Amino acid sequence: MDVNTASQSTTDEQMMDILLVLDKEKKTISAVKGVDENGELQTVPPENNSELLKFDRHGDFFSNFFSNMMNQLKNPTRFNFFKIPKLELPKIEPIIRDNFNNPTPENEAGIERYRVTPETVKQEAKKEQQETQQQPAKETGATAQAPQQPDKSKYVIDPDKVDWEALKNFGLSKEQLEKAKALEPMLRGYKSPGAFTISGNYNSAIMKMDARLSFRHDKDGNVVLAIHGIRQKPELERPFFGHEFSKEDKANLLETGNMGRIVNLKNYITGEMIPSFVSVDKVTNELVSMRASSVQIPDEIKGVKLNKEQQQALREGKGVFLENMISNRKNPFSATVQVNADKKSLEFIYPNAKQSQEQRQKQTQQNNLVTSDGVTIPKSISGIELSRQQQQDLVNDKTIFVAGLKDKRGVEYDAYIQVNHDKKKLGFYSDNPSFDRSAVKEITPATKNRTQVAVNSEGKTNEATKKVKEPLKKGQDKPTEKQKTKQDKKEKQEQTDKPKQSRGRKR
Repeated sequence: MDVNTASQSTTDEQMMDILLVLDKEKKTISAVKGVDENGELQTVPPENNSELLKFDRHGDFFSNFFSNMMNQLKNPTRFNFFKIPKLELPKIEPIIRDNFNNPTPENEAGIERYRVTPETVKQEAKKEQQETQQQPAKETGATAQAPQQPDKSKYVIDPDKVDWEALKNFGLSKEQLEKAKALEPMLRGYKSPGAFTISGNYNSAIMKMDARLSFRHDKDGNVVLAIHGIRQKPELERPFFGHEFSKEDKANLLETGNMGRIVNLKNYITGEMIPSFVSVDKVTNELVSMRASSVQIPDEIKGVKLNKEQQQALREGKGVFLENMISNRKNPFSATVQVNADKKSLEFIYPNAKQSQEQRQKQTQQNNLVTSDGVTIPKSISGIELSRQQQQDLVNDKTIFVAGLKDKRGVEYDAYIQVNHDKKKLGFYSDNPSFDRSAVKEITPATKNRTQVAVNSEGKTNEATKKVKEPLKKGQDKPTEKQKTKQDKKEKQEQTDKPKQSRGRKR
């Protein structure tokens, strides 16, 4: 929620939907919270504002959430689901309840448009995507059809309540907003995508400035034009609704546009302390806030599954670097994903080459475990990925056995692995050092593989292997019969080709 004004609060509340569920078995109506690990639906009372899941009415996170929920649900046919605007909840919930106890055509018609199923969600998501990506067709000489009337049900701002004549005082018109593709998002409660030059003559003062625009409801419910003027830089030196920006906050806001964490902001009208995300409007440099509870984190983004750590990091406002996402044009791309309060959703932050490398290194370090004395436990060793349990065992001074390790020339070997705290690194052993440490001599790697790794990885040789040019196989410590025959043949050929030493002429 943007805590700037009470009218903004009203707009954000209008844009939020609640998912209600009618449990036909228990004959109860609740608000959906999620699905537990056993496939059972988690619910809360509809009046429980602190735990209600709220969805941006026109965001794609609802379709992702609902689809994932239905896939995880043990018995989906037991439930009926309804997506209700939060402000209409007190009016619609009793109708759903009455219709279940005593169905009537009137009640059925009244709730039908709120009912959601997997099919309707897919259709709505597809329609939303088409509307977002649709570009105006070029004139082809054919007779133009009359424009369709807008669907008012998808707007938080009623177009009929906008004082279009008043906009002319600022040098604006409805046609101008339509042509710039700004009208649609503004009627949905968002800012115009770009800035407009607005001007006004007020007898004693003339105003001219560049600004983003939005529609808002005032305290009487009238639609007014909000002007978001362009600033030279974000105002980070003064408190923002009670929050003093730290040095790290300022650096994050200037670098990425997002503060990167959740803070409590004070709504000075209600006195409420609101956990919020804070971002910078990258067009106007205006600071914008949004309730932390307003954003839902999906299980998957552009084809990349999120683990629990990544989802939690996003909920906390942190950036998560994701690789090999698939764009709408089926092209792979990588970017940092983070909550943006101005966009009221997740956004992609595309790094330059140096930032991308640094982000990968940072992500790798975060995925690795570290012992109390600073020994890093990697996710993989010599091409073999360690499980989280194996990593944790090493941190806890336990020994793990790993088969199929590869030396520098790609040949496999096996070894027991344990942290060597004296040398501050991982130790490789021929036998399990947990049995009798005093009797075990540390090697790299196991004894049976010592010659193989020395030749393949370290370039060392002994008398038996000094003439072998091919990599030794797993556990090999001398040439094979085939290698020996090949080497003998090569030496014989070299002797034959060696030029004879010329002798001096006798006199």
